[in-house]
Amino acid sequence: MSSRPQPVIGRRALLRGAALGLGAAGLLNGCGIPAAKQSAGSCVSTDRSATEKALIFSNWPSYMDESDEKVNGKTVLPTLEEFEKKSGVQVTYTADVNDNSEFYAKVRDQLGACQPCGRDIFVLTDWMAARTVGLGWIQQLDHAKIPNVDANLLKQLKAPRWDPNRDFSVPWQSGLTGIAYNAKYTKEVGSFADLLTRGDLKGKVTMLSEMPDTMSFMLRLVGADPNKFDDAAWSKALDKLSGYVASGQVRRFTGNDYVQDLNAGNIVACQAWSGDVLALQADNPDVKFVVPEEGLALWSDNMLVPNKATHKANAEALMNYYYDPEVAATLAAWVNYICPVEGARKAMEKVDPELVDSPLIFPDTEVLEKTFAFMPLDTAKAKLYETDFNLAIGG
Repeated sequence: MSSRPQPVIGRRALLRGAALGLGAAGLLNGCGIPAAKQSAGSCVSTDRSATEKALIFSNWPSYMDESDEKVNGKTVLPTLEEFEKKSGVQVTYTADVNDNSEFYAKVRDQLGACQPCGRDIFVLTDWMAARTVGLGWIQQLDHAKIPNVDANLLKQLKAPRWDPNRDFSVPWQSGLTGIAYNAKYTKEVGSFADLLTRGDLKGKVTMLSEMPDTMSFMLRLVGADPNKFDDAAWSKALDKLSGYVASGQVRRFTGNDYVQDLNAGNIVACQAWSGDVLALQADNPDVKFVVPEEGLALWSDNMLVPNKATHKANAEALMNYYYDPEVAATLAAWVNYICPVEGARKAMEKVDPELVDSPLIFPDTEVLEKTFAFMPLDTAKAKLYETDFNLAIGG
């Protein structure tokens, strides 16, 4: 049995309201000054990987497999240590990406000015990864150095609108956003229409505080495509959300702190991330994950090499290593999110047979066909929509 993270504070632990409204808009566009664009021509990076076997890697908390043992007081990260042994590259690994917009605020001034941000790889969710790529802050990858990625990346993840050839990004892990409910306290909740209108659920449900997650389903409820919509559809969806808030149906908007309330029955149903639910189910089989009638949001957290990072080839070697199916299965068995690597399910037979048939790690084609993504936004549009959303939820 593999060691798994506790469902207390997972990869998507968010600061309340960060990445959303007026506060986040300030983070994104300090004092109204637009983020400075760069390009490969205007911001030239030098790779020292041939002579410097080093790599600085920033990731989310609880997003790397850990051993129960400690060495000199430090937690052992088995797959990462194996990469170091095989490649000779020494990795400085830090779980300091606590929130997309908070992290953006850490690096925006340096990257906007074509200066090093002190990292060779960082991991951001699709919508924020799209923004940094659009601003020209990310180095183009050499596909000749990541053959495992090209061979094994799930076809559903190969061509996002914001990086159609995966020239700048490689998914680290992926996940689904749907509905969870506690069967001890309520009957099944099969749709967002039910979640947000059923009288027996009033005041006992939560929605997510990341704008793309919640608004994707509001757009679905008004008949719009979250991957391609206009301002009129946005306004209609926002009005619907405002109505649900005003009615008292939604108790609050959360990061992944909904897991404690759902586990305890303080709420009975909620919008939820698949990895959180899988972690909860290890101790509470009453918690169920539902593929809602409106479909599922599919997202990825992506490895990116920022401008002025000096170890791009080392970063590409790490990307390639984690797309080996056995390595990917080992990681997935610990983090509990969707594994983006073809062949990892077969490898899981050896790593942790109990997880081979987990639909939340290895969803089948039928489930993946019900997924959708949120439309990439430029910085100005993102600021506007995030402000709208924050006002609607009362943040």
